[in-house]
Amino acid sequence: MTATYKKYLLNFKRPSGTSRGILTEKETWFIILEKEGKKGIGECGILRTLSIDDRPDYEEKLKWVCENIHLGKDKLWEAMLEFPSIQFGIEQAFLSLEAENPFLLFPSYFTKTEKSIFINGLVWMGDEVFMKEQIDEKLATGFKCIKLKIGAIDFQKELDLLRFIRANFDAKTIEIRVDANGAFGLNEALGKLNQLSGFELHSIEQPIAKNNAGRMAELCKTTPFPIALDEELIGVFSLEEKEALLKKIKPQYVILKPSLVGGFRGTKEWIDLAEKFGIGWWITSALESNIGLNAIAQWTYTLQNPMPQGLGTGGLYTNNFDCPLEVKNGQLWYEKDKIWDTSKLNFE
Repeated sequence: MTATYKKYLLNFKRPSGTSRGILTEKETWFIILEKEGKKGIGECGILRTLSIDDRPDYEEKLKWVCENIHLGKDKLWEAMLEFPSIQFGIEQAFLSLEAENPFLLFPSYFTKTEKSIFINGLVWMGDEVFMKEQIDEKLATGFKCIKLKIGAIDFQKELDLLRFIRANFDAKTIEIRVDANGAFGLNEALGKLNQLSGFELHSIEQPIAKNNAGRMAELCKTTPFPIALDEELIGVFSLEEKEALLKKIKPQYVILKPSLVGGFRGTKEWIDLAEKFGIGWWITSALESNIGLNAIAQWTYTLQNPMPQGLGTGGLYTNNFDCPLEVKNGQLWYEKDKIWDTSKLNFE
């Protein structure tokens, strides 16, 4: 078996805003395996400034993995404990190589186009007009759950946007999730949560920055509506550390991005612990290309979580790979008769 890696830059159709700044492009890497004429591919979806493995030695680690591919999936996964996006790429690449079709990793009713996955519609940060345009578009295209990124524009304007939605759609018609990406100050967070609670929101992701576990625990105890941990989970590697974090903070939900928390295996560890402590969870992509998104979506379907998942990011880029994934009426479908086009990677 031989292994190589490639870098690929994904270009956003339009600049996309988070509380950490504006994104115009997204760097990703692919591990490509070859054995006896068969190929397998896995995406290492790194998010600069957010991924714990955003380190100067990232490419060096990818090279090491390719040079030591003979060690096999499990040993390589363990060796890359501090590089969760590479762990995820390793898992995908081996599954892809072993599969009859390199992009059919988890055959199911989903990949047979018989069942879909309910997803949330993502509304990016921007000025009030842009955010309202996105909200209108998501509602018009059949989404029953929308997720708004907040914390970048004036808070009163964000409240006005929520007021606009609720003036037209009650909580039974449209579920609203918000994601602050850690933007609220430690002392102002509870006050803002109280103001947000009037809009019957499903949950808020990461109201304050990570590494404030004591304050986050207080918020989770006193919050008027559910809090979901997201960035808080990044860089927590061992099972013991994961359990200690959930025991201390006691969140209502955890949000799991395989590229950021150690692939399928790392994500499953969080799921098992969350269920042990009665904590809800859902899966979200982390701006991967359609190759990584395809792997996440197929695996997510097998988990049979009925909540809307965060898997609607495939249409963000101008140079993504044509694939069978399609969003229709607020659901992600796998159109089995559609052909993959990975010619940009020279991967057949």
